[in-house]
Amino acid sequence: MGGGYIVYSNQINQLRKAYMRKLFTLLAVVAALSVAVPSRAQFQFGLKGGLNTNEMSFNRDFINTSTSMGFFIGPTVKFKVPIVNIGFDVSAMYDQREVQIEDVKRGGNLRQKQIVVPINLRYDFGLADIVGIFIAAGPQFGFNVGCKDFTLREERIWNLKSANTSINVGAGVMLLNHVQVGANYNIACGRTGDYYDHNQEEGFARAHWNTWQVSLAYYF
Repeated sequence: MGGGYIVYSNQINQLRKAYMRKLFTLLAVVAALSVAVPSRAQFQFGLKGGLNTNEMSFNRDFINTSTSMGFFIGPTVKFKVPIVNIGFDVSAMYDQREVQIEDVKRGGNLRQKQIVVPINLRYDFGLADIVGIFIAAGPQFGFNVGCKDFTLREERIWNLKSANTSINVGAGVMLLNHVQVGANYNIACGRTGDYYDHNQEEGFARAHWNTWQVSLAYYF
C-alpha cells in the first residue's frame, strides 16, 4: 500500500509538471502573438464570473450522482485582430464545483476548489461595437487548491487529481464592446478523480467531471 502510494504521488508530480509546461507554452504563444501584432490588435482587460452546473459520470454503474451549482470568478484579458476578427481570451479564475454522490445506503457531498486557466481561440462578428456574437474554443488547465482526499464515510474515499485538463466550447454576445454574456460547456480530458468503496467487491471507479457554464464579463 505504501509503495503504491509513493508511485501514485510520483505520477501526480510528473503530470503536474507536464501541465505546467503546456500552460507556459500556450501563454508564450499568446504573448508572442500579442507582440507580433501590437498596432492592429485590440486588447481589453476585465473581470469575469458566473455559475456552473456540474455533471459527474463514472465508469462503473454502482454510483449515482445528482447535479448541483457552483461558481467561478477572476480576471480576464482578450485581444483580437480587427480585420479578421480572430483573437484569444485568457482568464485566471477561482472555480468551485460541488456534486452529491449517492448510493442505496449512503450519500455525501464532494466539493472541488481550483484555479482554472482557460485559453480560448475566438471569432467575433457583428455590428461594429454595438452588438456582436462570438464563438470560442480551447483548452483549460485546472490546479487544485482545496482538499484532494475526502472520506465520505469510513469505507468510502474520494481522491481528486492535483491537476486536470479540459476543453471549452462556447458562444456568447458582446454588448457595446464592454459587456459580455456567454455560455460554455467544459469537457474533462481524462479522469477528474478516483472513488473507492471498500464495502463493494469491485469498489473502484474513475470519474469525469463535465460542466455547463454561464458567465458575465465586463471589459474596461
